[in-house]
Amino acid sequence: MMWPLQIVAAPATTRGPVLIEVERFAELPPNVRHPEGLAVDPDSGEFFVGTFDARAPESARNNQLLRYSAQGKLLAQRSFGATPLTGVAFRDGRVYVLNFGASKLQRIAARFDAKTPVEDVATFAALTPAAPTERRIDNPDGSQDRIVYGASGLPAINGMVFDRAGDLYVSDSFQGAIYRIARATQCAPCEVEVISRDALLGTTGALPFGANGLAFSADERVLYINNAGDGRVLRMTMPTGPVTVLAEGVYGADGLLFDRGLLWVAANQIDSIVALDEKGRVRARAGGFQGIDADGAPRGLLFPAASAVQGDWMLVINLALPLTAAEGDEWEEDVTRWTISRFRIPDMK
Repeated sequence: MMWPLQIVAAPATTRGPVLIEVERFAELPPNVRHPEGLAVDPDSGEFFVGTFDARAPESARNNQLLRYSAQGKLLAQRSFGATPLTGVAFRDGRVYVLNFGASKLQRIAARFDAKTPVEDVATFAALTPAAPTERRIDNPDGSQDRIVYGASGLPAINGMVFDRAGDLYVSDSFQGAIYRIARATQCAPCEVEVISRDALLGTTGALPFGANGLAFSADERVLYINNAGDGRVLRMTMPTGPVTVLAEGVYGADGLLFDRGLLWVAANQIDSIVALDEKGRVRARAGGFQGIDADGAPRGLLFPAASAVQGDWMLVINLALPLTAAEGDEWEEDVTRWTISRFRIPDMK
């Protein structure tokens, strides 16, 4: 007996992540290295870069805040000497800088030059306790792990984001904290308020930075937080929590921004910018490391630490920072010229 032939239609293919190529856009001056913070003036297109030069001895360091034209031409440099910088933000004609080495939030006029005064806005101190609460993990076999964090009380101010009201939120990567500075554009000195010490903000990962990049959802009801050491993107219901996990496996989740319905994560340990939707699914991936050019600059992305939107483009800085004490195991060791890359933001509709 012959059965009638049945034709079954193949299911429609769901489009996977969009792959995006990047290009070199601007360069740091020859004597300046390790760009870490990045911000854009949305009106002029000028952008600002802060450096994380933490070499020993301190006398060798040359930390700078750099100002570039919208076209990528270096316009000005302001020295910060031996103190490394992390987060950079632009608001109301001024540039805000997290001075990691001094444990301070500072600001400077956006049209700065080499002698423009820098204003102290807030100071960060040791917390009590210095480490967040322990984390408990339920294992598939029914057992449970307990992670007890240690911390020396050294603030590690790292990422920051403004809300529409002008309040500033700052992450602390060593003490596992999120801070809030109310009306940060109007005060000095400002009061620093701790709004979360959740266990998910700490890390025991090989990359020793926990809470890192910050970004708000469009309605500002959710604060997204990168945990670099854990490779996680977290979400915190505003104003005080809880903190939950949105996405895993984003290794070296560093800088973070929310744009056009997507979270753009600088994944510094996989040399990529990864775009997640608000359910944590990867929708786009930009970059990848493609070698060192003849002038000593990385081709593609190498240890991307932050990104910022400039019109229809996304700018990305290549921190290119060696992490291990061993020699010859990291491409970052071969970099002698540090760069800013960019890519055109795709239409994801």
